[in-house]
Amino acid sequence: MNKKVILVGVSGSDKNFEYTMVELANLAEANHYEIKDVVKQNIDRINKATYVGKGKVEELKQIGEMLQVDAFVINDELTASQIRNLEEELEKEIIDRTALILAIFAERAKTREAKLQVEIARLKYELPRLSNSDEVFDQQSGKTGLANRGSGEKKIESDRRIIKNQIRHLTSELEEIVQERETRRRKRKKNEIPVVSLVGYTNAGKSTTMNGLVNQFSKSAHKQVFEKDMLFATLETSVREIILPDNKQFLLTDTVGFVSKLPTHLVKAFRSTLEEAKEADLLLHVVDYSDENYKAMIETTEATLLAVGVKDVPVLYIYNKADQVSGAEYPVLQEEGLIYSAKDEASLAMLTEEITKKIFTGYKETSYLIPFDRGDIISHLNEHAHVLFQDYTEEGTKLRVELSPADYERFQSFQLK
Repeated sequence: MNKKVILVGVSGSDKNFEYTMVELANLAEANHYEIKDVVKQNIDRINKATYVGKGKVEELKQIGEMLQVDAFVINDELTASQIRNLEEELEKEIIDRTALILAIFAERAKTREAKLQVEIARLKYELPRLSNSDEVFDQQSGKTGLANRGSGEKKIESDRRIIKNQIRHLTSELEEIVQERETRRRKRKKNEIPVVSLVGYTNAGKSTTMNGLVNQFSKSAHKQVFEKDMLFATLETSVREIILPDNKQFLLTDTVGFVSKLPTHLVKAFRSTLEEAKEADLLLHVVDYSDENYKAMIETTEATLLAVGVKDVPVLYIYNKADQVSGAEYPVLQEEGLIYSAKDEASLAMLTEEITKKIFTGYKETSYLIPFDRGDIISHLNEHAHVLFQDYTEEGTKLRVELSPADYERFQSFQLK
């Protein structure tokens, strides 16, 4: 049975407040909650004790009893004392935005790495709330004598130690996985294959875009990544090799989607996953063009990327879901970026062309004469370069090729003068 909830938000100075409330509803639905009502308060600052003002607390209590809800879902991260005070006043469960997002991430996590990242974030979120709730426990236990009070404190310290040890243990395990990925990343750099990383808001169409490109250049069904019209459909970083008809190659990576007010602990936990974007040669910033709040989504994505150290990486803004925008022309390249649909072949072709322009700028066209005993070079060029012409002469194999700067330097001694 789905949990019945009331959504609660305080506007404060947030210019995107109305959208964050819409987003909160989407998050609540993603966590299978049944929304019975939405209550907003337009005040300059959040109440330090109860989040909303005293009068609004009374109003919430009445609405909660009338609608017989199970919980109140709050649009911000609350302190332990705010949660405690609200639960005492409203006599209902209080779920703040951070706890809600953590719950969704926990359900979506499939790989060991994603599960570790979410669990670390959850424990870090719970740790300060445990210590604050313990203060109440100390005071309560003090009523029955000092002996009980002391034993209560010892148990609390023990609980804190257990959580801290869990965090250390899980972080250590995560580090091992991160090192493995770093090793793979170094190998890719050694092979000098460009990396293109998809970034953007959750549900903007990153996975659909990746699948579209994979489908264009690989018919292997197993290379498709999971996609669904839902928030945080996947938390895993996917890497796919794209080989174009002219043998130009690049690696396409998909990263976890973003959302406004993404919990700090969660951002930190997923920092290692987002390293793929940090080391990329090009970022494809996927934007949901059909959402009227897409500019706010762009700001959130840019702020989150900056928070994890992703900067000075070339960006191509690609505005997806143009097929859902009435009267929109696509595919079309405009000053702000590419307007396209990830489900449209012409759009994917134009996207591929733009990617090619940006990451293969140093490619050169030249002629070679390769001795017959260097078949390894012929094989390499046929696999990694665009062979425009090939002929056999008495001296060896003559080729005209377009190739990467690294291969140009590597085979310079075989160039025809």
